[in-house]
Amino acid sequence: MRAPFDSMVEQAIFRENSFIRMKPENKAVPTFVSARPILPFPFWDGHEDAIRCWWRVWELAFRNVKAPTPGNGFVSRYIDTAFNDNLFMWDSAFILMFARYGKRAFDFQRTLDNMYRKQHPDGFICREIRESDGIDCWGEWDPSATGPNVMPWTEWEYFKSYGDRDRLAAVFPPLAAFNRWMMNWRRWPDGTYWANGLSCGMDNQPRIDPSLDQGKNHGHLSWIDTCLQQAFISGILFQMAKVLGREREFADFAREARELGKFANERMWNANDSFYYDRAPSGKLTGVPSIGAYWSLIGGIVPKPRLGRLIGHLSDKKWFNRPHRVPTLAACHPQYHADGGYWMGSVWPCTNYMVMRGLTLVGEDALAHEIALYHHANVVEVFNKTGTVFENYAPESAAPGRPAKADFVGWGGLGPTAVFLEYVFGLRPDVPRRRLVWDIRLLEEHGVKRYPWGRNGLLDLSCAPRRRAAEKPVVKASSSTALELEIRWEGGKEVRKLRP
Repeated sequence: MRAPFDSMVEQAIFRENSFIRMKPENKAVPTFVSARPILPFPFWDGHEDAIRCWWRVWELAFRNVKAPTPGNGFVSRYIDTAFNDNLFMWDSAFILMFARYGKRAFDFQRTLDNMYRKQHPDGFICREIRESDGIDCWGEWDPSATGPNVMPWTEWEYFKSYGDRDRLAAVFPPLAAFNRWMMNWRRWPDGTYWANGLSCGMDNQPRIDPSLDQGKNHGHLSWIDTCLQQAFISGILFQMAKVLGREREFADFAREARELGKFANERMWNANDSFYYDRAPSGKLTGVPSIGAYWSLIGGIVPKPRLGRLIGHLSDKKWFNRPHRVPTLAACHPQYHADGGYWMGSVWPCTNYMVMRGLTLVGEDALAHEIALYHHANVVEVFNKTGTVFENYAPESAAPGRPAKADFVGWGGLGPTAVFLEYVFGLRPDVPRRRLVWDIRLLEEHGVKRYPWGRNGLLDLSCAPRRRAAEKPVVKASSSTALELEIRWEGGKEVRKLRP
């Protein structure tokens, strides 16, 4: 499966990276006060605390916006990760999943421009870059140097929200070059991928021999989350290539996605547990039930006969159905921590979002909504106690995880914003298809004003209160641009054509 490294090919793609030649922005950093009248404005009867939490997230987000400096060589204003004064690849990708809703006030998406600006000629991008001087925090050949490779997903979601083909064309070359770097330097001879705790993003999850450094050693395993991510991301990049008319150049990405999915299903699936696991060189599966296995849903690789059993673990109290869903390590594992233990049971907003999006892809929106309600309710309860949001949360109680950074916006903003809009309310956009799905499951009056649509569109949406889920919702919708609104409820569906 592995293709040989071809420096001429990689450097040809790299030369298309326009961010290398971009001049730095010279604009003032926006403030929350100036942004608030432009941001989307949700409402939900009887849940004023959720709305307060929404605004607190945006206040923290704008507090963390920074400008490029001559010292760091960045080219765009960006949202800081809120962790340690470094810009992180994996964190930034998930921050932008919710920050894209604030584009009218500030183009957060350009945070990734700084990652593309720092790309090496062979396609490598470091996972962590110092904001002080723009230097990579890890040498290129350090096993901890990069990953997870999820930036293409972020850019694809942005495209689905705004239909910005110009940005898609600009970001595709650095994303493709980085994916090729991963294919050349992060695969075993059998074509599977390796990682370690730091490069997979789940620092201390007990995936390898406990005598080894969990964060920095790959343990000679094929890592299930990294393999599934690469299948997913290669598939997304091929979709991008088709939009841009470049599918012939990047047919290897489609092949990569298929072959990784096939390998995972044939050699990384345990039929007794109905679960995907890391794989040792001997072929033995490790049996560590990580949330990373659920990248299989969003990657679209799970055969239909297996779906029910795999998804069933999310509702099983012995596995992932804990008071705050979804822990990153199943409760049946002996090293599961009730207070979280970082990646040994904590609920992380980024992985929860991944699980929900995967459930939508396989038609399990009811379960995605249920998980979203658990997650959002716990986040808001902690907010009511502390006035802020956290990096991760305890799985057994409404409390921050141990350890967990406070004021973490950061991907801590995902639950009160993107999860809130997309899975509590049920609003999921697809601008290229000019369709907005509103999957209505709440009974209380709710909606959002100033919902962004495409480059310039704005919508006002409201749903009247109902007595039961099967009752057809009374929806009012106005739009400054033409689109189709697909309204779903229990047992029914209606499509409306909205016009200015």
